[in-house]
Amino acid sequence: MSHDPYMPYHAPPSHPPRVPAYVPEDSHTLRLPSVRKRGDVRGLRAAYRRQRRTATFAALGYFLAFLLLAAFAPATLTGDVTAGLPLGMLLALLQLPVTWLAIALYEHTARRRVDPLVDRLRRDGAAGARGEAGR
Repeated sequence: MSHDPYMPYHAPPSHPPRVPAYVPEDSHTLRLPSVRKRGDVRGLRAAYRRQRRTATFAALGYFLAFLLLAAFAPATLTGDVTAGLPLGMLLALLQLPVTWLAIALYEHTARRRVDPLVDRLRRDGAAGARGEAGR
């Protein structure tokens, strides 16, 4: 492959060009220095992370306990709880209500802990945006 001496050589970039992430229209509120200086965004992330972990461990923890019983103590699952209903069947049937409980727990913690933080960030961001626009 020969190189044309009249064509300038352009070296490939040392790193790929940075593509901006999707930014929603109302995200300008999170970029304001007054909001970023406080630990509200970090607090929101921590609350949301705690919320996800709680709901996930509630649902998956129950399922994992059921699997461990099936793998290491199958004799306990074959024992009858009532006439004709083995413990394994009862625990399997309870999986759906436990999942519903995990969803309800997720929504409850969202309303009590995460949503108030988001509302406060939006109010502070809107107030900061009005202040920035007034200057």
